[in-house]
Amino acid sequence: MTATDTESALLAAEEESLARLLREPASRDLTVVRIEPAGSPRLAPGSVTKPIRASTLFDKLILAIAESPSKQPRFPLADRVAMATEILGDLQNVEIVGFNTLLMNFVHEKEAKVVVRGLRAVSDFEYEFQMAGMNRSVYPEVETVFLTPGEQYMFISATMVREIARLGGDVSKFVQPCVEKRLRAKITA
Repeated sequence: MTATDTESALLAAEEESLARLLREPASRDLTVVRIEPAGSPRLAPGSVTKPIRASTLFDKLILAIAESPSKQPRFPLADRVAMATEILGDLQNVEIVGFNTLLMNFVHEKEAKVVVRGLRAVSDFEYEFQMAGMNRSVYPEVETVFLTPGEQYMFISATMVREIARLGGDVSKFVQPCVEKRLRAKITA
């Protein structure tokens, strides 16, 4: 499958999911899980806008941050939850929690009906399309909705930000101040 085929299939699946949600009268009264990638705090400006935008679409949003020790995140789960809380804690309908189980088990436990995922670039489409399909096979009643960052944030990746910081570069325009502070402390330790 080419990137264009994958993108077309993913967009068609997303359009159908959104159409079904809009047809359901109770679509606003849904618990939504926004999954935060495990490898980094991902609290760069582009990543922060996605949960903010998702919080306007649904009555309740759970910002679920995966522990994922196999991905060797830069910060422990508690620190990533604390940073997310510092940045997004003022959003009244957002609950920020960490989890260390399979995503769909967590979603089922929370009785959520929608998983909101972020897509940064075309290269994300194939992986996310496969993940959405696998998740749908486990719990067909749960939909996956994709949000993209603004164009100004599409090029930012956690790997690049970590490398810039590691080499002493200025990452202030790529991450929130509390993330920059902790990242600098981690690098200089």
